[in-house]
Amino acid sequence: MLSRVRQLVSRERITIRKPDSWNRWRAVPGPALVQLSIGGVYSWSIFNEPLTRNIGIIAASSQDWVLGDVVPIFSCAALSLGVCTAFLGPWADRVGPRVVGLTAAVCWSSGLALAALGCYLQVLPIVYLGYSVLGGAGWGLGYISPIPTLLSWFPDKRGLASGLGLSAFGGGAMLAAPLETWLLKQYFRPPTFLGPTESVNVITEQGKRYVIDESGSMVEVIIGAASDMSRLPISLEEGVYLLGTGDTGISATFLTLSAGYLVMMISGALLMRVPPAGWSPKGFAEVGTSSGGIQHSVHHAVALKTPQFYLLWLTLFGNTIAGVTIISTAKTIMTDVFMGTYPLIVTSGFAASYVMALSGANMLGRLGFGPLSDAIGRKRTYMLFGLGIPLTVLLPTLTGMVDVNNATPLALFCGATVIIISFYGAVFAVLPAYVADTFGQKHVGTIFGRILTGFPFAAMVGPLVLSTLRSRANEEAIRDLASKADPVLFLEKFGAKVDQLPELVQAKTVTIARLMEILPPGTFDPSVTLYDTTMYTMSGMLLIAFMANLMVKPVDPKYFEKIDKDSLLEDSKPKKLEGKVESKDE
Repeated sequence: MLSRVRQLVSRERITIRKPDSWNRWRAVPGPALVQLSIGGVYSWSIFNEPLTRNIGIIAASSQDWVLGDVVPIFSCAALSLGVCTAFLGPWADRVGPRVVGLTAAVCWSSGLALAALGCYLQVLPIVYLGYSVLGGAGWGLGYISPIPTLLSWFPDKRGLASGLGLSAFGGGAMLAAPLETWLLKQYFRPPTFLGPTESVNVITEQGKRYVIDESGSMVEVIIGAASDMSRLPISLEEGVYLLGTGDTGISATFLTLSAGYLVMMISGALLMRVPPAGWSPKGFAEVGTSSGGIQHSVHHAVALKTPQFYLLWLTLFGNTIAGVTIISTAKTIMTDVFMGTYPLIVTSGFAASYVMALSGANMLGRLGFGPLSDAIGRKRTYMLFGLGIPLTVLLPTLTGMVDVNNATPLALFCGATVIIISFYGAVFAVLPAYVADTFGQKHVGTIFGRILTGFPFAAMVGPLVLSTLRSRANEEAIRDLASKADPVLFLEKFGAKVDQLPELVQAKTVTIARLMEILPPGTFDPSVTLYDTTMYTMSGMLLIAFMANLMVKPVDPKYFEKIDKDSLLEDSKPKKLEGKVESKDE
């Protein structure tokens, strides 16, 4: 039994013996299914807000995680991806895409299931172990295996091949975002309602809100204001709710996604096929080959000695940091900045649709810029991404222009970020072909995987910068607004004096939105400035990437490895399988 399983997943089993008579487009659906599944990672921002009220349910409570706790879950998953792509590339090349795809399915699915357990138990390390470590490994393995496979089938259309594979990954959140939003709504259970705020005797102790139950004990409660209720998947009455009751639905959502993605990824892995080593379509002549018709390649170990490797790494890091920062917090940014000014437009559903739009831009950028790079070249295509610099600088200006009577700034913000994310997706679509053009096709999987480590660094730095700067801006804004509040109204609203502000903020009792409810009409809402310094920082990173790309030159021939043409031809011959399992695709 075990031998039959090994034969089923072996590279020899999935090698097409007669590739010229086999339609190579049949190789696309398998990688696409795997990429579509792990692409759900780009809808992570859907989970940020529910995770920060997993106990409070309707709003963040003193016992809930803060945004700075949950945003790094995505970043650490990207770090796990980087570790896998850096160290498992040679193994992936050796065992073939089917084994790698199946391994990715197990890791990604089990990671989501473990994250569900962590949310149910409210134990953050378990969520990190599941989504970040196991899920990140599944993300990395599912990402690196399909692309070299498609490149091997389409050496004459490398930009198109990588674009096809990665467009499915980029579009994964288009499927995941509405599905996750719907699942969260279906599984959501409201907490126990105790009554309107004015009819319940609420006590404030150390910044927390309590009521006295029938036994005379103090029980912590959460007070839901209009700004809180607008973020929920269902409509609820404003008032006092019992803490520790209800369910955000996030655990059940993770568990459902785990089962669905497992089926999709296993199906995709079983559909994967590869051509024999050294195969190329009829009539195709590789540019940059030796006089014998064999392409020059740089060994993956030698590539680390070239300046091109580090310039491409830096180009990837700088070009992706703005995009990954926006994607990982897209829904949070939208609700923080615009919901207060445009409550009738920026609903929870609108924010989810915004995440979908970004995913669509991610997908179209991968699909469109890949073929474009075949026509104008990889380096010129990367130069186009420099247009993201002025767009990122423009974002704080747009958020500063918000006006309740004019939604144009909102529309322009959405348009600018959609363009930025299309560039972000395009970076990944063009990169495999860029690496193959620079270092040769032979070791592209391993070299691509190592250069890809620039992305997890971007995913770590970008969201970390955002959460740190946002937290600082949020605290400063709350202190400023509290100083302008009427002390009597403040006491009535929060049950404590202004001098207890640090405790109230720590317990999440006082927020910008709740302070704005007791301030005079026309008071400037500082929510629109929470991300200004982050965007300026991101534009600087994009500039660094632009300069690094300008410095990329052809690899010095001294780094080329010597190729034995006879050995290459021998490797391309069909190998006889052991046992009685035969390929139906011969």
